[in-house]
Amino acid sequence: MYDNYESLNVSRNEGILTIEISNPTARNAVNASIHSEMPRIFSEIATDKETRVVVLTGDPAGKAFCAGGDIGWIQQMQGSGEKFAEVMKEGADVLQNIVDLPQPVIAMVNGHAMGLGATLALHCDVVFMDDKAKIADPHVNIGVVAGDGGAVIWPLLIGPNRAKEFLMTGDPLTGAEAAEIGLVNHAVPTAALKDAAYAFAKRMASGPRLAIELTKRSVNLTLKQVLNQTITASLCLEGLTFNSADHFEAVRAFLAKEQPRFGLK
Repeated sequence: MYDNYESLNVSRNEGILTIEISNPTARNAVNASIHSEMPRIFSEIATDKETRVVVLTGDPAGKAFCAGGDIGWIQQMQGSGEKFAEVMKEGADVLQNIVDLPQPVIAMVNGHAMGLGATLALHCDVVFMDDKAKIADPHVNIGVVAGDGGAVIWPLLIGPNRAKEFLMTGDPLTGAEAAEIGLVNHAVPTAALKDAAYAFAKRMASGPRLAIELTKRSVNLTLKQVLNQTITASLCLEGLTFNSADHFEAVRAFLAKEQPRFGLK
């Protein structure tokens, strides 16, 4: 059923479906293929009666959960409103599809989760994270708005002012620090992470399906309302900054392996 995905590794063990974000040569950074496949797979899972719970994680070969958006792919969108419009729709769809999915989604953050990687993890229903891995939304460090969902989910989880601190600086937190402030549910030592995440997944898979799914739907009514009100405008604001001098400087500096010098005209 799930053999038509090039950049997502999909496997099933009884009622647990595991999705690995897979771009191992770039620390599982999101490229065009991953970005288009993510909304599609969650739409497909919604009609899959054999799946009772989903585990979202990073391909272990990539040594990260997801390093965010691939800079090369981002650079390809510069100056193209058509390309950005397509990407903007995919970005909104994947978050809405995760939130709307009947089955609970568990994020197993088995390495760094940056930018879009953090957004994907935090929109899941329960997050287990390696206590030494880092999570951050460093969009500002490449001169753009955290518009792909970070500005939606961080304030809901840790409050507006604390969220603004991390979104306006891009400062990272370890898994242990993220759990301490309520950004993620559980911080687990590396060696115990998989067992902890799958123990919870098995509990969900063997629980009362309808009650669990409708509890998710009930709680997510508020999240869905905020997401629908915010995500399009937030993505548009991000789009504005993609054409800013600071963003062009950040991309130039990244490719040249230099520190960006913001504020240049």
